[in-house]
Amino acid sequence: MSEEPKIIVDEDWKDQVQKEKEQLREQEGAAPDAEETPPSGPGGQGEIPPASMPFLISMLSSQVMMAMGFIPDPSGQQPPVDLAMAKHFIDLLGVLEEKTEGNLNEEEKQMLAESLHQFRMAFMQMSSQTATEGAEPSVEAASDGPTIELP
Repeated sequence: MSEEPKIIVDEDWKDQVQKEKEQLREQEGAAPDAEETPPSGPGGQGEIPPASMPFLISMLSSQVMMAMGFIPDPSGQQPPVDLAMAKHFIDLLGVLEEKTEGNLNEEEKQMLAESLHQFRMAFMQMSSQTATEGAEPSVEAASDGPTIELP
């Protein structure tokens, strides 16, 4: 006759598990829903800013500044200047201004107009410098002219 193994149930263990489940439910109830929480950036590096017209203008402006060599290269090297790419992004800002005419608030309209003006002036200066010198434009020479600020 074989004896069946006895199962010993530890009542304290059951109580502990029950308490942990209740604490977990309370924490889930206090935490905001996943739909309301903005997703993290790449690699969990902070929150992504909300989509807005000023953010779009800033994003395109930073592309112009990179193409014009105003933003330092991460490696510490002289930033490359690509006037064709700078013109492309300036033209995109112009299209944005044209297509949103009458639909922007005063702050957005002013931000876009000022950014376009500054970039067009800097582009003209760099283009004329390149044409007269016949050399690649440099950031040092371009920085003698108008100051470009990120909106």
